[in-house]
Amino acid sequence: MSDPTTLDLGPQALVVARLAEGVTDAQLGGPTPCPQYAVRHLLGHLAGLSVAFRDAARKDFGPTTDTRPDAALPDLGPGWRAELPKALEELADAWRDPAATSGTTRAGSVDLPGAVALAVAADELVVHGWDLARATGQEYVPDPAALGAAHAFLLQVAQGGGEGPFGPPVPVPDDAPLLDRAVGLSGRDPHWTP
Repeated sequence: MSDPTTLDLGPQALVVARLAEGVTDAQLGGPTPCPQYAVRHLLGHLAGLSVAFRDAARKDFGPTTDTRPDAALPDLGPGWRAELPKALEELADAWRDPAATSGTTRAGSVDLPGAVALAVAADELVVHGWDLARATGQEYVPDPAALGAAHAFLLQVAQGGGEGPFGPPVPVPDDAPLLDRAVGLSGRDPHWTP
């Protein structure tokens, strides 16, 4: 894996933006691999985490970085089709600043090293990109560098005896594709369908 402090989230943010663009209004109420989230909630979560991790990169602390992700069920505003791609672009741009990974920052009301926050942001974009693609029947090819960073982060969490950020790891064969292994480590069944 490349140096996690120089990971460019731009390619993965673009993948997620394109997936969001492919979501029809009729799909917004459909199920996702996130048990409590319909597609509209998943998109709302992606918008919220994009702003929160953008602000974490800028070390601009306040409600966006201090609110726990499970504090309320996220939803979409009426301008989400324009706002989500912009938030994703701003997220990627903020993490291109070398100062973003220096020192500590905060996201989801948790203080953590900047480099770890970048890995968490990659993990969020990769796993929730997979969620969105699965929920809406779209092809999903994540950015290889972001996928590598997400897998490395999830593997470290699992090896530390911790539960994945989205639940207990789901067993996946060692020879499965890297995306399936990352999804399994995150607490998802790689074979999930709506």
